[in-house]
Amino acid sequence: MLNNPTTIGIVLFVLGSIIGYFVRQYLAVSRADSVEGQLKIKVQEAKDEAKSIVLKSKEEAAKILEDIRREEKERKEQTDKIEGRLIKREELLDRRQIETDQNQKKVEEDISKLKVIKEDILKMKESEEKVLIEIANLSKDEAKKILLQKLEDESKQELLSAMRVLENTKKEELEKKVDDIMISSIQRYGHGNASEHLISTVQIPSEDIKGRIIGKEGRNIRHFEKVSGVELIIDDSPDLITLSSFNPIRREIAKMALEKLILDGRIQPSKIEEKVLQAEQEIKELIKKAGEEAVYEIGILDLPPELVFLLGRLKYRTSYSQNVLTHSIEVAMLAGMIAAEVGADVSMAKKAGLLHDIGKAIDYELEGSHVEIGRRILQKYNIKEDIIKAMQSHHEDYPVETVEGAIIMAADAISASRPGARKENLENYLKRLEDLEKIATSFKEIEKAYAIQAGRELRVFVFPDKIDDYGTARLAKQIADKIKEEMDFYGEIKILAIRETRVIEYVK
Repeated sequence: MLNNPTTIGIVLFVLGSIIGYFVRQYLAVSRADSVEGQLKIKVQEAKDEAKSIVLKSKEEAAKILEDIRREEKERKEQTDKIEGRLIKREELLDRRQIETDQNQKKVEEDISKLKVIKEDILKMKESEEKVLIEIANLSKDEAKKILLQKLEDESKQELLSAMRVLENTKKEELEKKVDDIMISSIQRYGHGNASEHLISTVQIPSEDIKGRIIGKEGRNIRHFEKVSGVELIIDDSPDLITLSSFNPIRREIAKMALEKLILDGRIQPSKIEEKVLQAEQEIKELIKKAGEEAVYEIGILDLPPELVFLLGRLKYRTSYSQNVLTHSIEVAMLAGMIAAEVGADVSMAKKAGLLHDIGKAIDYELEGSHVEIGRRILQKYNIKEDIIKAMQSHHEDYPVETVEGAIIMAADAISASRPGARKENLENYLKRLEDLEKIATSFKEIEKAYAIQAGRELRVFVFPDKIDDYGTARLAKQIADKIKEEMDFYGEIKILAIRETRVIEYVK
């Protein structure tokens, strides 16, 4: 049965159909899986592309936002600038309006004054017209009286001429007598004169000390000059250091301090400050001693201690290179001798002569002439008015009111005119240096100022808590402008402004 071809064909057909069915099912499933995978891939790609688009959109949005903010900032800055210019312009207009109002007010005041002056002129004119009318209508007796008055005035002129002739004759006799008195006084008191110098020298034991004084990179010498206000000149001269300053007190303090440092051997900034302070105390004792010696030499023992101390300061003050204390003693001696010759008060003349230049002890600290400062000092210590009157007229700032005043004027002129007593060029030089320091210290930010290098350099030290570095630079320019405005000088002047901050801490 099975061998029947028809049956075999049917079986094979059935089997083929079954196999074909399963093959189709398999192919269908495979194709479905492939489509699903492709769909997943496309979905993922779509998601990635969407994310990319979102990120790009965010970046573009951020960039747009940043551009908007930058434009807004620029517009704000421009608005602020415009607003600032408008405010300044408004302030300028306000100032101009105020100035205009003030000018208008001043013009109105001037017009009012002119009206008053015009009225006064008219009144004067009317008054003069009345006087002329009255003169034209004078009586005989009145005209005679006017004529006699005119003759009397002319006679007065003739009498005055005759008196002048007699006065000149008498004056010649008096001048001869005065010359005799002056010559006698000068011969009796022949005091030596020595010009003051502007430098001092200090001997040093070795070149090693010189190097220690200079210090590392010049630290010690710079600090010494800052503290003392004196310039140190260290050159090739063996075993010698030169101190230069126009101020004798500062120069003497620096000399004493340097000698102490050399003896101590420990030369450093702290020791420099210590020795300078010690020297300042010692110089006060020397000043006091110099004043006491001066009053003992003259024989005046009733002056207040404060005045004696001020007299001692004159030992370190010069006038046209003449030592002022020596000059004051000489004037006192000469005044006493002249007073004795003419019968004036000898004691008063001596006191007035000794104190006539007392203002020079502090004239660089106060405003005014040394005569005016001296008057205020003597009034402060209750010195008799007669002595003040005698001393105040020695430069003709005040009229000569007493015989003793004329004597002081003559004694001062004698002392100053001695051959070699004074050098005017040096005094002008010292005045220039003092003016430089005064200009610098007129600024409230300046702690101290020193003129060095013969006035070619002005070294100023500022208060570090009152001004910053930028302000220090600006202050140096202001000082230079003020010097240029107020002083006459040749060449150039270097302004060195120094601002130093020092902090000290202690460990306990």
